Amino acid sequence: MKKAMRVRKIIHIDMDAFYASVEQLDAPELKGKPVVVGGRPESRGVVAAASYEVRKFGVRSAMPTSRAYQLCPQAIFVSPRFARYKEVSSQIHEIFKQYTDLIEPLSLDEAWLDVTDNKIGEPSATRLAQQIKQQIRQEVGLTCSAGISYNKYLAKIATEENKPDGLYAIPPEKALTFIRKMNVRKIPYVGKVTAKKLEDLGITKGEHLYEKSEDFLVEHFGKFGHDLYQRVRGIDHRPVMVNRERKSISTENTYAQDLPYSDELLEELKQLVADLIKRMERQSMEGRTLTLKVKFHDFLQITRSISKDDDFSNFEEIYHVCQQKLHHVCHVEFPNKPIRLLGVGISNLDSFHSANVAQLDFFDILDETQTC
Repeated sequence: MKKAMRVRKIIHIDMDAFYASVEQLDAPELKGKPVVVGGRPESRGVVAAASYEVRKFGVRSAMPTSRAYQLCPQAIFVSPRFARYKEVSSQIHEIFKQYTDLIEPLSLDEAWLDVTDNKIGEPSATRLAQQIKQQIRQEVGLTCSAGISYNKYLAKIATEENKPDGLYAIPPEKALTFIRKMNVRKIPYVGKVTAKKLEDLGITKGEHLYEKSEDFLVEHFGKFGHDLYQRVRGIDHRPVMVNRERKSISTENTYAQDLPYSDELLEELKQLVADLIKRMERQSMEGRTLTLKVKFHDFLQITRSISKDDDFSNFEEIYHVCQQKLHHVCHVEFPNKPIRLLGVGISNLDSFHSANVAQLDFFDILDETQTC
């Protein structure tokens, strides 16, 4: 007789509007006010975080601050203090360690916790999450949202269900029902381009995705098709990785239609670079090696990298280098080959120690639907 597999218990914690909430915590006069953390409205800066009060006006993380000011002229703009955010994040992680040593941070304000075997012997992950939320509120003075499930992917999705200060659990017996009803945009790494391609194939809900074979999804989405097939069935075997050392940060997009070298492709490159810098900022990392990834319409894939002694850290420099590489690839190495996928990445990472807004001022074009 086969021994039944043990069900894991995973909690995903995401601090609510973290940077803005820290600013309101440290300056009580900001509580209840529309707070924007980021560059000045007259600069080319972006919103690093938006309090829930200002989100009511449509202001979102990664939006240009000039646009945020247009939407909410009465907003209070505050420069980021990354050293302070790291300090508060460390305080929160000390609370996590009271319950489990299996902690995988995603950024300063987000982490997975494996509480299958926890330090206080609590069998209910939901009760544990409630206790952690309460302790963070009491000891740190901030609120967070928690998602609970049997794997990392579903726990992360659950966190978004009742924000802010929310708690939501997806137990194994209810997972497939939940997934089949949800919008496929909720699946991690399904961005605008992939969502549009799914929609063009008649796939908007989990139930539509569930009906597709793995071969069909791989045919249309490459390796990501395997992930889509697994995720829509509630499968995610990834363990919570303790002390995960990040070796690189990257972002890429597969396009619904192959793109030639054009202004449209350069706009896509700008978006990728902006997203890369946002991820670098969230991880408090810079890097000395920059990589451009290109997959052509015939599935030929290449990468082109450049390294230097100091770090790549801002939009203008990274975009300029990537644009030069892309121009050479498209006009010299592989002329007239349409592009199916474009990606940018940074490696040979270092922590940055700047606590000012200068890094944010290099964002040109960002997806205004993203949230922090």
